[in-house]
Amino acid sequence: MRVLVTRPEPDGERTAAKLRARGCEVMLAPLLRIEPVAADIDGAWHVVAVTSINALRAIANHSGLERLLATPAYAVGGRSADAALALGFADVISADGDVSDLARVMKIHLRPGARVLYLAGDDRSGDLAGDLAAAGIEVTTRVVYRAVALSEFPPDVRDALSAGWLDGVLHFSRRSAATYVGCAAVAGITGPALAPTHYCLSQQVAEPLVAAGAPATRVAGEPTEAALISLVTG
Repeated sequence: MRVLVTRPEPDGERTAAKLRARGCEVMLAPLLRIEPVAADIDGAWHVVAVTSINALRAIANHSGLERLLATPAYAVGGRSADAALALGFADVISADGDVSDLARVMKIHLRPGARVLYLAGDDRSGDLAGDLAAAGIEVTTRVVYRAVALSEFPPDVRDALSAGWLDGVLHFSRRSAATYVGCAAVAGITGPALAPTHYCLSQQVAEPLVAAGAPATRVAGEPTEAALISLVTG
């Protein structure tokens, strides 16, 4: 199978390597570029919340990190939990799901009045802060990274899509899926770009593709890289 991985680096290359190990031919074209954003993370927090490994990468060299590491951390899934542990957080709880699962777990564990530092990106799926605030949990959101979208496909990807060379495309975020649709429109190849099977991490990720008219979208059984790769190669 010939597939395109649109995931930002460095995660895109890791996903591509796993697909190649399963016999896929892979093109890699990150449609988003992750950039850190300067943010004040000092304060008296009961817990820290992260919904993306990119947030942890963004604060790796932050002057306030050492003080933050003594705070329990809640992570959306296993990879972000592992990244938090690797960064130095000693007490990490994983929701093993999506943003709604993280909110549910935190509302079970935390009492009203708890103060949460949410390390976030500038473009977020779900409403973790709103869900927690509705339960009386005080949330301070600090944007620590941004995802900058490409305006057009790299030439080799445009040519591969135009020629119908690709069998499938992997999408890991709603933003990257929307960027894919936008790049296809700019190149004037919306039809050929939507023709492959689109493998999506969640139903929310699939929405821009479905709205654009993609004839074949498949959604992973759970929002993990392993589940998505199994969907492609299973």
